[in-house]
Amino acid sequence: MLMLDGRPAAKALNEKTRRLIAEYGLCVRLAIVMVGDEPSSASYANSIQKRCAAIGIEALRVDLPSDIDEKELIAKVEQLNLDISVNGIMLLRPLPRGINETLVCDSITPEKDVDCASFASLGLLMRNRGFAPCTAQACIELLDYYGIGVKGKRAVVVGRSLVVGKPLALLLMARDATVTVCHSKTLDLPSVTQNCDLLFAAIGKPRFISDEYVSVGQCVVDVGVNFDANGVQCGDVDFAAVNERCGAISPVPFGVGSVTTAVLLNNTTNAAIRQGETHE
Repeated sequence: MLMLDGRPAAKALNEKTRRLIAEYGLCVRLAIVMVGDEPSSASYANSIQKRCAAIGIEALRVDLPSDIDEKELIAKVEQLNLDISVNGIMLLRPLPRGINETLVCDSITPEKDVDCASFASLGLLMRNRGFAPCTAQACIELLDYYGIGVKGKRAVVVGRSLVVGKPLALLLMARDATVTVCHSKTLDLPSVTQNCDLLFAAIGKPRFISDEYVSVGQCVVDVGVNFDANGVQCGDVDFAAVNERCGAISPVPFGVGSVTTAVLLNNTTNAAIRQGETHE
């Protein structure tokens, strides 16, 4: 059984990003927009800052009060859109109650939308352009690192969110996989998940994918980040129940999540390259 550890994959992608920065002589700047002081968002923002510093990207923290007016927040995002020193915009979510998250996300220009938060960016993704959501792209990067091809294979994505499920299906189709998207309302779900080569669990339910959902030799990618009743971090896959049946499986933690920030920094660097070419 092949363990799809995300840490070496992230390290390799970070090295690729470093080389791009050096090759193009870039000054890359990522704006991290955080509204309020939600602990998990604050922790993620700090993590992004540290990883930016490690590979030579400047992280611009934009900390805004939780009671900010929606129009003020959109105006701030539009200000960052126009700031030529900013290459990427990362809006940390969820936003405080009372703010229309969709409207704010849609105010990010696609050229700087390095986490594919807006509908315009999702539209570009339909045409195999722009940037994919970082978590969805991290699944592809993980497979690439371990040499697991998707061309011609049957893939099942369990989950249909705009953050992972739907964009991941688009990325897989762009690689010539035959994709089925399932969800919590799918009838006889195990009969679908057992009959594929690549199984992606992104349903947001702790240890939902048990042994009855998995067949021998499958590649299982667990996108879930959950905490069980004992406060232990776990994925959407019951790892202990299925790992011996899999041909390859990603763990939680240290799987897809380890690669996500590396994708964000790579997207921001590629955004800087494209913006430089546009301004020439």
